[in-house]
Amino acid sequence: MQPGIVQPGIVQPGLVAPPRDNRIGIDGKNTQRWLVYMKVYLVDGTYELFRSYFALPPIMSPDGRSVGAVRGIVQSLLFLLREEEVTHIGCAFDHVVWSFRNDMFSGYKTGEGTPEDLIGQFELAERAVDALGILVWPMIEFEADDALATAAITCSNLAEVEQVIICSPDKDLAQMVVGDSVVCYDRRREKIMNQAGVVEKFGVSPSSIPDFLALTGDAADGIPGVPKWGAKTSAQVLARYGHLEDIPQDVSAWDVQVRGAAGASESLNAHIIEAKLYKELATLRTNVLLDSSLATLEWAGVNRKKYQDLCEELGFGRLADLPHKWSAS
Repeated sequence: MQPGIVQPGIVQPGLVAPPRDNRIGIDGKNTQRWLVYMKVYLVDGTYELFRSYFALPPIMSPDGRSVGAVRGIVQSLLFLLREEEVTHIGCAFDHVVWSFRNDMFSGYKTGEGTPEDLIGQFELAERAVDALGILVWPMIEFEADDALATAAITCSNLAEVEQVIICSPDKDLAQMVVGDSVVCYDRRREKIMNQAGVVEKFGVSPSSIPDFLALTGDAADGIPGVPKWGAKTSAQVLARYGHLEDIPQDVSAWDVQVRGAAGASESLNAHIIEAKLYKELATLRTNVLLDSSLATLEWAGVNRKKYQDLCEELGFGRLADLPHKWSAS
């Protein structure tokens, strides 16, 4: 690959898309035939499925399977696909609720407590999203968030991409936000969070989010956090030092005023090994082997046969003709 050329699907560390006014046209000139800039939508399929399950009443398929959450995610994504700017899209799922993080920490989240009738809909949801013509990443060793993080990094380094929109309110993904070029989108609340929004919400920059979650804990992921480190203390200290490894061990060296600083410092020093482990758990991986090239992300329409066969199988008769665009194949 030639130096300075971005190959779809491959990350070149440190290489970012140039400012819009400085980009060169595909003929090597800056006067005509400009590249078409696009937005890439990355959907947290696991979140969408959970949200649909708890938001909608139970629905049974003709053969007696629970399919309410699947119907919900289909309706939700069909609505998203009607947006004119949604031309490139991918969706990640936790194919199994177990990842390498469970091997690192026994207390990390598992599928325990997840309703059985919801677990049974995961594979159906992947089939349904695939039938919609959306690229699906089913994660086994890694988590859906790792897939989204990898795709976000890859796509944000492509010259043709103006913005990457991560469709999820998951606070873990806030660490991937970069200015206005990579943002998180809470579709339910219709709220977009850019880098300034991350700072406003958490009190720290996106790069400090893993440290923030390590200190405060994350109940959803089974990360207990460090005693005496609440959200306010963590934000104040990390806003000054950035990362937990850079926080002075001697509290007298702190140059930030924090209530209960002595106790917080003593607690961190006593739990520093655990804190570093928690940070490792909260850090999303961006090296997942997956295809996130623009060619595979491009949405060509719903696969008519796959989709309508699935609607018949699951009893989604009213949804069968809802798509506004069908793929040629």
